[in-house]
Formats: sequence, structure tokens, C-alpha cells
Amino acid sequence: MSTTPAETSSQRFQTLPTPPHPLGVRARVLLSSVFGPFAVDNDVSRLSSPMEFCHGQATRFQRAFSIRQFTHTYNLMLLQCNLEAPCTVLDFPTEARFVAELQGNRYDIVGIGSVASNMGKVKRMCQLIRKHAPGATIIVGGHIANTDHFLGDIDADCVVPGEGIRWLQEYLGQDTTAPIRHPITFANFDTRVMGVPIPDSFNTRAAPVFPGVGCPEGCDFCLTSAKFGGKGRSISFYRTGDELYAIMEQIERTLGTTSFTILDENFLLYRKRALRLLELMQQHGKIWDIYTFSSAKAMEKFSIEQLVGLGLTLVWVSIEGKDSHFDKLAGVKTLELVERYQAHGIRIVGSAIIGLPEHTLENIDAAIEYAAAHDTDIMQFMLYMPAPGTELFERMSRANLMLPLKERPVEDWHGQYRFNYHHPHIPPGAETELMERAFKRDFERNGPSMLRMFETQLDGYLRHRDDPDARVRARFAKATTAPWAIFAAGLTWAARRWFAKQGNVMVTARLGGFLAKLHGAFGWKTRAAAPVLGRIFYQTLLREERRQAAGFIKDPPCSVFKNRRALELEGRSPDGAVPWAECAAPPPIAGKRPVVSAAWGHGVDAAGGARPAVSALPQ
Repeated sequence: MSTTPAETSSQRFQTLPTPPHPLGVRARVLLSSVFGPFAVDNDVSRLSSPMEFCHGQATRFQRAFSIRQFTHTYNLMLLQCNLEAPCTVLDFPTEARFVAELQGNRYDIVGIGSVASNMGKVKRMCQLIRKHAPGATIIVGGHIANTDHFLGDIDADCVVPGEGIRWLQEYLGQDTTAPIRHPITFANFDTRVMGVPIPDSFNTRAAPVFPGVGCPEGCDFCLTSAKFGGKGRSISFYRTGDELYAIMEQIERTLGTTSFTILDENFLLYRKRALRLLELMQQHGKIWDIYTFSSAKAMEKFSIEQLVGLGLTLVWVSIEGKDSHFDKLAGVKTLELVERYQAHGIRIVGSAIIGLPEHTLENIDAAIEYAAAHDTDIMQFMLYMPAPGTELFERMSRANLMLPLKERPVEDWHGQYRFNYHHPHIPPGAETELMERAFKRDFERNGPSMLRMFETQLDGYLRHRDDPDARVRARFAKATTAPWAIFAAGLTWAARRWFAKQGNVMVTARLGGFLAKLHGAFGWKTRAAAPVLGRIFYQTLLREERRQAAGFIKDPPCSVFKNRRALELEGRSPDGAVPWAECAAPPPIAGKRPVVSAAWGHGVDAAGGARPAVSALPQ
């Protein structure tokens, strides 16, 4: 008889940081992402789940117009810079490169971070560690560790079910009350569209900033909320605007960047912290660009002047579905919200769900049209999926609605392909075509996401180039320059020609209108450059179309990052390590300790170790 996910649990792993590792901070640590190749169909990988976040979940049906970009596994860098032990991070290795790392070095601890859909790769990596580094302790973390439902076949020693920094520090015998160090690095690299590299000078690279993890909204499908405390809770690394400003200022000074991706599931929910950050930016004349995540309801509690002053350049906002059951959208008119913020230069990434309980084959087209009508700069569609550890997963398991693993392997549980449960109204297999239909409708109706982002940027510039606030004027002027306009004009000219040949009148007219607006703002420079650059870009566009049609896949290159202790052990200069920023430790919070990833049946604080500040309510 086939097993369901709820029947595969095992309790044979050490999930608490005690007993600690016998070598303490003398242990040599390797932290690795899963191995490539990625975006291929085999027993451990799927073509529909590439190692490109934007292309994989938002723009993959925009053909050669899809935004292609790689992102480092910077959460591993966050762990690394908070360890006193010598630590190496191996990012995007091939299987052969992973084996070479094990054979060429002695490691006492090997940690693997992964999502559940890469379970097969994690299993294979554990086997390789046992073969090539038999004395190493194997630690598995990330969303694959939300529960123990999928770990029965994985030969690991320890599993980290919640927040990993303090867990590893306690496991190595470090001070778990020390301030959290923050890595100073860029988040993304190799951004391309239409086969054309996007210059870094156009603000395509940002530094990641982690204020904390988790989201107190606690949506029933949310992996992140479930992993870090559930509804009403989150874990803060930097609780105040002063702390956050100190980290960002150190990053700016080191990298010379003014662009930041604030990786907080609901950054604007913490209103007091955001307003204090704004106050400090105003006092010090900072013209920072901020890319972040927020619920629509949290955004609505700020004035447009505050959001523009804060430097919001792109915000990921949940739209989910019309009249959906999520509290975070109650009373919010998302169609009006998107239009209003885009008019001020704030790009919106919308997130909509296919397969909500109320969706049927009869009403799904209306649901798709509602999402597409928002005309967000980027639109993500995801299936309504029960993921391990979430309220939705537990509810579906209790109702015996989960599909057997043999019928729906965990490698397909990434939200872009098939349901892993019995939907009440959508027949099995129909959801794959519905996802494709949704993405294609958004593209055919609204055009390429990169060019929508150009539109929003230009609208913000035209509205605020004469803003009474000199800091706001300077920020828009810094981003929207003549070189940017010339580049945008060339891409738009090529795109307009392509859509005209496709017979898409609506998008062709839209692109023509944007070109006219560019010419009005920048005059002869864009008028002269558009057809010249456009013809070149049109050829790269056609070449990219042919490459994609031939099945071309580009994987991210393998990167190796070592901390100071690891470099010193190799007799190399510690100056080559990833630098970090830090500030004073936040004050402790009174009250009971948190229960994180409660699906494991205990709180991760049961061992008595100190943890990052846990917020029961937004600050």
C-alpha cells in the first residue's frame, strides 16, 4: 500500500543543539546548497523548478522576455559569518565539485540547506558524505526540515527545524547572546532579458538585508511562517530602525551600493521600525533604494510620502485572489493600491494563487483575469499547496486528502506543476495547464515584466523629479539617467517590433506609448538611439528565442566563500573572507520562550539556549 507524507515520519535525528559537537569551534564546517544541474527532468530534479527565482516562479512563460537572474544562497553566508569555527560555503556545486570538496579537505561538520522538493538531492549528498567524509556530522536545515515527514530516507545526524544561527552557535559552544553579524555581499548576479545583459549601473544588483525571519500573518499555506513560530510570531535579528540603519550603512560603506533587498516577509508590518529607519535616512541624507515584501494592509498604513521617502522601489505584495479568505487582504482594494503606488515609481510584484478552495473549471478564467487586471510589474502565480509543517498540510493530512508519494513525488512539490492533494473541484492534471494559462494571459495582456518595470520607473521620475524633498529628487535622478533611458528605448523598440509581428495590438500600442513618453522626457537622445540599439537588441531577442526553443539551460556557476578562520587555516590572508556588519544586541524580551517549527512536537528552546528576539506582535 502506498504511503502518504504523514506516514513517513521518523524521530531518529538530533533536533536540539545539545549535546554539542565535541570539537566546538575547532570543528571544520562545510555548508552547501544542493548540487546541479538544475531545471532538468530526472529522478532528483525538475525542469519546472529552475535555480532562478524570477524566471522559475514569475516570468517563465514570457519567452525570451523572461527576466533571467541568479541569486546566491546568502542564508548560508548569514550562518557562516556568525560562526567562530572555520567555515566554507559551497554554492551551486555540481555533484562532482561537491565530491571534490569532500575529498580535498577534512570537514568535521557538513551542513546542507534545502527546500523539500530537493529531497532526492539531499539524500544523495548525505550518501556522498558518508562515503567520502565518514567522520563528519551531517546537519540538514532549511524548509526541508520544517517537519520530519520527508526525512526517513535521509542519512543525517542532526536536523535544524527552526532558526539556524543560534542553533549552530550553541552546537559549537559559542555565545548565543552575541550580536547577530550580517554578511556584506550582493544578492543577485547575471541579470539578463531578451538575451541582453542588464548593466549593474542600472541598479540591477542589491545587497541582501535580513531583519529577521517568519511572518506573524500566519497564512495557512505559508512555509516561512510555519517554520519560525506560526501565526502571531516572528523572529527578529534587528528589532529597531537604529539597528537596521547601522547594518545598511555599513553595507553601503563597504560595497558602495545604495540598493538593498530587505528580506522580511512583511517588512512594513513593523511600522515603528520602518518609520525610524525613514527618520534616520532623512537625517543623514540617504538616497537608498529598497526592495522588500509587504502585505497590502500594512502598506496602506503609510502615507505615499513616507513610502517614497523610505526609498521603496519594488514591493512584493500578496493579491492571492478576489474575495479570498486571508485576513491580510480584508478590506483592501488591491486594484486601486497597485495603480496608486506604480504612479509614484513603486514597482509591484503581485502574487496570486491558482487552486484556492473556491476555484473551479468554470470560474478559473475570471480568477486569472482578476489577477492579470492588476497589471503589476511582475506577477507570480503559485498553486495552493499544502507544504510540510503548515496548517494547510496538517488539515489536508487529517482529512486524508494528500496524494501518496508514489503518485506525487516530493520533487513535484514546488507549486509550479501539480497539486499534491485532491482538489475539491479541479480534476487531477488540469492544474498544470491552468498555471500556464494564467502566466500567458498576464504576458499577452500586459507585456514583458522588464518593460513594465521601466514604465513604473519613468512614471516615478516624471512625478518626483521636481519633488520638494531634495533627497527624493536625487534618488529618482540617480536611477533614471540618459544612459538608462537610451537602453530602455532600445529594448522597447525591439519588443514593439516583436509584438507587432505576433499580432498583439494592445501590447504593441502600449510599448509605443512608453517610447513616446521616453522621447518626451529625454528628447533626441532616445529618438536617435531607439532604432539603432533596437535593431541590435531585436537580433539578440531572436537568438535567445532560438536558444530557448533548443532547450538551452544556463546554470549558475559554483562559488566558494570562506570565513577568516578557514582562510587562516589554509595560510591565506583573512582579508578574502566575506565581510560582515554588526550592531549592538537587541534587548531581551520578557515572557515565555518561543515554540518554533512546532510540527516537531517541541520548542527549539527546550535546551535552554538563548535565541534571537521573538516578537509576539508587530513593533
